Amino acid sequence: MQKNFNHNSKEKDVIITIKRLGINGEGIGYYKKKIIFIPGALPEEVVVAKITKEYPHYIQAELVRIKEKSPDRVAFPKDVSPAVGGLELAHLAYSKQLEFKRNNVLEALKKYHPRGYSKYKVKRTIPAPDEWHYRNKAQYQIEQEHRETKLGLFAPNSHELYDLPIMPTQNKDTQKTERAIKRLIIKLHVAVANPFRHFSGIKTIVVRQAEASKEIQVTLITVGREIKNLPALAQEIMKLPHVVSLFQNETDWRNPQVWGNKTTKLAGKDQIMEEILGKKFALSPRAFFQLNPKQTVNLYSEALKFLDLTPDQTLIDAYSGVGTLGILAADQVKQVVGIETIPDAVADARHNVQLNHIKNADYFQGSVEKVLPRLQDEGLKVDALIVDPPRTGLAKSLIKTILHTKPQTFVYISCNPSTLAQDLVLLTEVYDVRVIENVDMLPQTPRCECVVKLTLRK
Repeated sequence: MQKNFNHNSKEKDVIITIKRLGINGEGIGYYKKKIIFIPGALPEEVVVAKITKEYPHYIQAELVRIKEKSPDRVAFPKDVSPAVGGLELAHLAYSKQLEFKRNNVLEALKKYHPRGYSKYKVKRTIPAPDEWHYRNKAQYQIEQEHRETKLGLFAPNSHELYDLPIMPTQNKDTQKTERAIKRLIIKLHVAVANPFRHFSGIKTIVVRQAEASKEIQVTLITVGREIKNLPALAQEIMKLPHVVSLFQNETDWRNPQVWGNKTTKLAGKDQIMEEILGKKFALSPRAFFQLNPKQTVNLYSEALKFLDLTPDQTLIDAYSGVGTLGILAADQVKQVVGIETIPDAVADARHNVQLNHIKNADYFQGSVEKVLPRLQDEGLKVDALIVDPPRTGLAKSLIKTILHTKPQTFVYISCNPSTLAQDLVLLTEVYDVRVIENVDMLPQTPRCECVVKLTLRK
């Protein structure tokens, strides 16, 4: 049973010594032999905390003040609330953030102990070229209540929306575009969706910029299609600096996801143009692309180095997105086969193949665990495999297929050390882990990408 505490309860502020950081960047200590989580606190600090919720096995608390400060603490960015997601480690020196992210991988391996885990070579985290203003995509929610308009992010596990005039991890052009659109919505009296009254209107504003071309693509996610004054807003958005592409995505109140299924172009180009390692990539609104384009160069360079491809191989690019990795590797192999669930991303991948004049790459739409066995039944030989799954990791059916197929060359890119470690428990039945390289794609957050080189055991 959950026990709630508040400032009026009999529970007093507690003094806690922080022992370590949790996987989400929160400080961890102990109170009455129970683990206590305190966001914003750092190891070796002595803090005063207010207990907010108590569960059978752990306690949640808020940081009240710091009695003894860590030497690794740095000033939190001004004019933005620590409650906003995406800044969980902004109070920790960057060199220590890199150590924390490597340690997260080690802790996950220790928890799930895949075969030989204590001997894995887990390399130091590669730092990002930019610690701030690196994100090329902003996905902000918008609300209007009592004549006040907020545009920004919800606090984690909350329905409280924080207006964000400043977001220090967001690149400056996308941030300026978001704020300009907010002003236009107010000026033109454009309808904003209301979840409590179920009014139609704009719900989310997505702004993405290509690093190479500086082109900006805007998507207005709406509840309903016919939105008051939307045509006038569209005309004004297309006048904003760098904006070349404008879309409307339709959703409804029953959909728990941010994006709906129908996307319509309102004005401008079908895609914006990105470039990485000499190859061009056209991006439509739904297409996945890494949020930190400069660091993506390091991530994909490491992955390609670990693959160590040869001209006689067929490479399977699983969870291929817009075809980035497969296209980058195409000139090193006989054939590339990409598999992706999102139809728009597959269309972009096929377009990108033509854009780069590649003749040996094909992309298929569907889940990897279903498409790959079908292609194998049709005679496809799998020599090399690269997977870049979502945070949930690999489907168990895909792992079963991999263990049956046994590609000689295998690289796993993971954005979640916990699911990576769990998957390695199964994969190391036939593979050895040679090296794990961390790449910090999202500074100031607990998240990190891992590139794992697996070798078939002889």
